[in-house]
Amino acid sequence: MTRRALPDPVQMPAFYQGVAVKRLCAWVLDVVIIIGFCLLALPFTAFTGVFFFPFLMLVIGFFYRWFTIAGRSATWGMRIMAIELRDHDGMRLQSQTALMHTLGYTVSVIVAPAQLFSAAMMGITPRGQGLTDYVLGTTAINRPATN
Repeated sequence: MTRRALPDPVQMPAFYQGVAVKRLCAWVLDVVIIIGFCLLALPFTAFTGVFFFPFLMLVIGFFYRWFTIAGRSATWGMRIMAIELRDHDGMRLQSQTALMHTLGYTVSVIVAPAQLFSAAMMGITPRGQGLTDYVLGTTAINRPATN
């Protein structure tokens, strides 16, 4: 197996152009998708899910993000926006890394200042890495033409 690395943002800037904005758009799409799943789940909670809807969104969102990222290294929103997550070797995320990425994201959603800090990091770091990305060594890139 050949060891690869993440594309260098200076030598290959096309991989990172517009990714921060695409991540924001993908996040909005993912929230809409998660709300849809939650609305579909409400009848299965005998509509008591209305009383804990934010928690329902957190749980369904967690599994949605984990499974979609583990499957193709991108949520459905990311796929629509033509971006995907890569690990420090430039490879797609495996299930364990996807779980850790989702867990880090979930913690940052619960702790609002961490989410704000993460968003700021996406705007100022060379690879556009958020807080969870920085800790795990992952980043989002424009999806390569060939995989």
